Amino acid sequence: MKKAGRIILFKRAHSFRNGLLPILTFTLLLAPAAFAQGQGRGGGRGPAGPPPPPPVAKAAAPWDPTGYWVALVTEDWRYRMATPPKGDLTGVPVSPAGRAAANAWDPAKDEAAGNQCKAFGVAGLMRMPTRLHITWVDDETLKIETDAGTQTRILHFKPTPGSQGEGGDLQGVSIASWDRSIPVMGPGRGGAPPGASLKVVTTKMKAGYLRKNGVPYSENTVVTEYIDRLEHPNGDSLLVFETEVVDPANLATPFWTSSHFKRQKDAAGWNPTPCAAH
Repeated sequence: MKKAGRIILFKRAHSFRNGLLPILTFTLLLAPAAFAQGQGRGGGRGPAGPPPPPPVAKAAAPWDPTGYWVALVTEDWRYRMATPPKGDLTGVPVSPAGRAAANAWDPAKDEAAGNQCKAFGVAGLMRMPTRLHITWVDDETLKIETDAGTQTRILHFKPTPGSQGEGGDLQGVSIASWDRSIPVMGPGRGGAPPGASLKVVTTKMKAGYLRKNGVPYSENTVVTEYIDRLEHPNGDSLLVFETEVVDPANLATPFWTSSHFKRQKDAAGWNPTPCAAH
C-alpha cells in the first residue's frame, strides 16, 4: 500500500508538471503582451502613446492682447511728450561713449540722411505717446502697429528662418513666449496673476535713440520686454510693458522703463503720423 501510494503521488506530481506547468508558461508568455496592450489603452499603467503637441500660442494665451490701446503718460512726461533739450540725459545710465554721441546729436542731419525715425525703433517706441493696434497675424504671430511714426512690430512665437527675416530694420527680430514662471512670493509682475506675462526678446535691430534728443543705442542691443494685462477695479484694462535695454556700447548698466496703455473700445483717435526727428 505504501508503494502504491507513492506511485499515485508520483503520477499526480507528474500530471501537475506536464499539465499545469505548460499552462503557467503560456500565461507568463502572454503577460508582457497584455501589459503592453494595457499601456496602449492608457489604463493608468503608463502613457497612452506619444504626448500631444503643445497648443499654438494663440490658444495658449492666458489673456487677450488684441485691440486698440492708448498710452498713459504718467511718468517722464517731459521726455515723452516733447523732445528734451540736447544733452539732457537724466535718468538714463549712459556710458562715456553714449554721452558723447548724445551731445553730438543733430536732428537736421538725421532728417537729411533719412534717419528721422531713429527714435521710433524698438528700444524707444513704447515710450512714445502713441496708440497701439494689436492683432494676431496667425496662430503663432502677433502684430503691434503704432500710429506714432506708423511703425509695425512682428512678434514670432514659433520662428522659422523665413518668418524672421534678417533684421537690420528699426524693429529688429522679436521672439515671443508666454512666460509661466512662478514668482517666489506675491503676485506676478506688476500685480498680474503668476505666469501671465508675454515675454519678448528683440535683437538684430538698426541703431536708434532711446529718447528723441539723440540718446543712442547700438545695433547690438538686446531689448527684453515683459508684458502684462491688468484689470482695474473701475473696469479699465491696462497693458504694462516692463522693458530692459542692454547695450554695453552706450549704457553703463541696463536701462529699465515701465510703460502703460489703456484698452479702447474701438479705433477712435487712431491717427497714423509719419516719423519726425524732433
